[in-house]
Amino acid sequence: HKMAAAGAEAAAVAAEEEKRLPEGDPESGGDSEDEGDSDSSGDGEDEEKENEAEIQRLEEQLSINAFDYNCHLDLIKLLRQEGELVKLRRARQKMSELFPLTEEIWLDWLKDEIKMASESSEREKVYELFERAVKDYICPEIWLEYAQYSIGGIGQEGGIEKVRSIFERALTAVGLHVTKGTALWEAYREFENAILETAQPAPGSVPSPEQQQMLCSQLEKIHTLFRRQLGIPLLDMEASYAEYEEWSEDPIPETIIKNYKKALQQLEKCKPYEEALLGAETPKLAEYQAYIDFEMKAGDPARIQLIYERALAENCLVPDLWARYNQYLDRQLKVKELVLSAHDRAVRNCPWTVGLWIRYLLAMERHRVDHGIISEMFEKALNAGFIQATDYVEIWQAYLDYLRRRVDFTQDSSKELEELRSAFARAVEYLKQEVEERFSESGDPSCTIMQNWARVEARLCNNMQKARELWDNIMTKGNAKYANMWLEYYNLERAHGDTQHCRKALHRAVQCTSDYPEHVCEVLLTLERIEGTLEDWDAAVQKTENRLARVNEQRAKAAEKEAALAKQEEEKAEQRKQARAEKKASKKAKKTRIGDKRKADDDDEGEWGQEEEAEQPSKRHKGDGDGVLLEEDMEVETGLFGRSGPEKPDRPANQKEKASTSRKDIPKVLHDSSKDNVTVFVSNLSYNMADPEVKLKELFESCGEVAEIRPVFSNKGTFRGYCYVEFKEEKSALQALGLDRKVVEGRPMFVSPCVDKNKNPDFKVFRYSTTLEKHKLFISGLPFSCTKEELEDVCKAHGNVKDIRLVTNRAGKPKGLAYVEYENEAQASQAVLKMDGLTVKEHVIKVAISNPPLRKLPDKPEAGRASQFAVPRQVYGARGKGRTQLSMMPRALQRQSNPVAKTENGMVQNSPATSSEPPEEPKKMSNADFAKMLLKK
Repeated sequence: HKMAAAGAEAAAVAAEEEKRLPEGDPESGGDSEDEGDSDSSGDGEDEEKENEAEIQRLEEQLSINAFDYNCHLDLIKLLRQEGELVKLRRARQKMSELFPLTEEIWLDWLKDEIKMASESSEREKVYELFERAVKDYICPEIWLEYAQYSIGGIGQEGGIEKVRSIFERALTAVGLHVTKGTALWEAYREFENAILETAQPAPGSVPSPEQQQMLCSQLEKIHTLFRRQLGIPLLDMEASYAEYEEWSEDPIPETIIKNYKKALQQLEKCKPYEEALLGAETPKLAEYQAYIDFEMKAGDPARIQLIYERALAENCLVPDLWARYNQYLDRQLKVKELVLSAHDRAVRNCPWTVGLWIRYLLAMERHRVDHGIISEMFEKALNAGFIQATDYVEIWQAYLDYLRRRVDFTQDSSKELEELRSAFARAVEYLKQEVEERFSESGDPSCTIMQNWARVEARLCNNMQKARELWDNIMTKGNAKYANMWLEYYNLERAHGDTQHCRKALHRAVQCTSDYPEHVCEVLLTLERIEGTLEDWDAAVQKTENRLARVNEQRAKAAEKEAALAKQEEEKAEQRKQARAEKKASKKAKKTRIGDKRKADDDDEGEWGQEEEAEQPSKRHKGDGDGVLLEEDMEVETGLFGRSGPEKPDRPANQKEKASTSRKDIPKVLHDSSKDNVTVFVSNLSYNMADPEVKLKELFESCGEVAEIRPVFSNKGTFRGYCYVEFKEEKSALQALGLDRKVVEGRPMFVSPCVDKNKNPDFKVFRYSTTLEKHKLFISGLPFSCTKEELEDVCKAHGNVKDIRLVTNRAGKPKGLAYVEYENEAQASQAVLKMDGLTVKEHVIKVAISNPPLRKLPDKPEAGRASQFAVPRQVYGARGKGRTQLSMMPRALQRQSNPVAKTENGMVQNSPATSSEPPEEPKKMSNADFAKMLLKK
């Protein structure tokens, strides 16, 4: 009783002092006045108004996007600074409903509430807050704070037992924590020692039997705590053992010593993993995974659970880690409260991961949670903001599976069956409306949900009519051209329908299938061979023969046109080769005349230069921005000028002499293709670069010893903006590729491997992926003045940023776009939720997972033809095709139509959904037209 009274009094005094702290610090001199009071008060009013305006802005932003994590943090910080207790509580409450809170946020909240709690009712609210805090993550500090706060209430009825209960729960949760568990054990022992002190009799008095019994009981409690602690591998175990030896009047039992030595051995096994965690940088995922594997082999469920919780506290945004933890709990522990709590925390931390929601729904069904709660959780999943259309298909399918398992199909009709049918219809409509509007696709091109609905109706409800209606709908969605879809429907009719509908389905399949018509023809003939009459057999044979004849004819025509196209391609290539040879010969003659003219009259140089450029439209440039050349021209120019003499003022003249003497032998190129592995191709350099050899040598010497730099010059002797850099060693060339996109004289320099296009015609360099990258973000709407460092400051608040690439044009000017790469998918997904719609320098940015759209072929036939001829002629650099290269295509080729498109469309006239028809597409021919065409052949 003395201990209880003393504890209550101390707690009351501490609470009163803490409550007064926010009002002002007596040591700060708040009551003193001086001449600067008026100025300071004016500044304070201005700052207060600014804070109020900022608070209002943050509240409005959260009303628009409640999932803005940083906005929540900023609002809580400002409200705490202003002392707005009511608004602060409400803001924290809203954030805790949407997100699990970190240890720091919880501790700040708890300390603020503890300062204000004096009445017993307010203390109960603090207890409730602690209960919520310990459920988010495993946090030894919060448990310790909880236990120490509860000591202040031991003066109330049952106070001591309540403290012991909290300590026991804390030990269960984090008592096995190798590095932080010791603090809890020691705090628990100190509490029991304090109670022991109050139970001691006054000096000189003889204790009563009741007091003696109480002393013995209390001593046994402390002994038990020591013995329990010494059986657990914790840091500084030796100090705890020495303390027990000193405290205990009796020798330590052998069993306790044996358990202590066993725990020491286990601690030695754990130490390497703990040391790895101490030395690693956040988030320490690999180190935690190694620790988890170690504990999994040991097989202690409590320790496995603890190490998973420790890992998740620092890697709460890693979906795979949550998935592995939940799988372990589902299959091994199977404790309802523990399992459902872990699943709930997983989807709150990673709401964008559909697999975690599906596991949660399964776990709730497995533990027989009420149907209403499961349905409510499914609705939350639909609003979680998945990043792919297929995710919505998966979550709908999981929910429909759950509803199907609830139905008793022995009854003709039931509430559950109607709910299942209603859910199927809603799923189809949801994918068509909501998902397709957001992603421009439903995510279910094969209509798997409708297929499953049809199976349920046919097999479980014996409602084949409804199943046929569903399959008719499926086929109208562009699936009639696929043989596997028709065979799926046929198998369903075969199992639950009748022969008449099977035959009808196969006849339609023969007519419509465009991918594997032979397969459906074979199935139709097999059906008639087993069950059909002679008339059925004859009709099937005639239909399949006609169809296959048309298919083979179309394939033959396609093969002929392809061969003709290949031959035409070869002829065009030969013509281009001859045209280039003639052009170079004429240029050589003109250049000789230009040199004579310049010697006679230097004033005519500009006029001749213009005429020369007019003769070379494909090699003309406008300023520094459009220095893009065809690869053939690059090779020739390199061969002519690549090995110029030492740097002298008359170098252009030397180059012209080389040109006049070497153009007789065009294939002769000075670049040695055998040295491609030690050479890099550098382009997009400024035409005005003075002494490119010197400049580039200084730049590339950091990668290794440079053997030679061969800049390419025009006929006038001006630098063309590209060159070859040859190194002594291959590793230097590989290292030089890392300088790609480095800004040189205000322009991004492009560095790519040097590859002989004749030996590698299909070689292309593209550094950046064009597929879905879940760990990378695409940001648009950025202000042009935004720098890489400024963007990194915004992005690093949501995870570890590995790389940031600001997209620029060829002149190095920003386009307001950027790619941000995070360490993992979880950090990137969380950043999307928090940054999308964020305002940066008065610009509202859009943030999405990087998933560049597929490049579609041009709709115009001439554009398609141009691209077909352009690809074999050149190998694009690391940035793809420049914007000026299409104009280099001969106009004669640009005017030609695309025969391939006609052939392909001719093959699929029976399936209009297969492809879009070009304007030149011939009209459909009747049977008589086909007959006339065949007779002409």
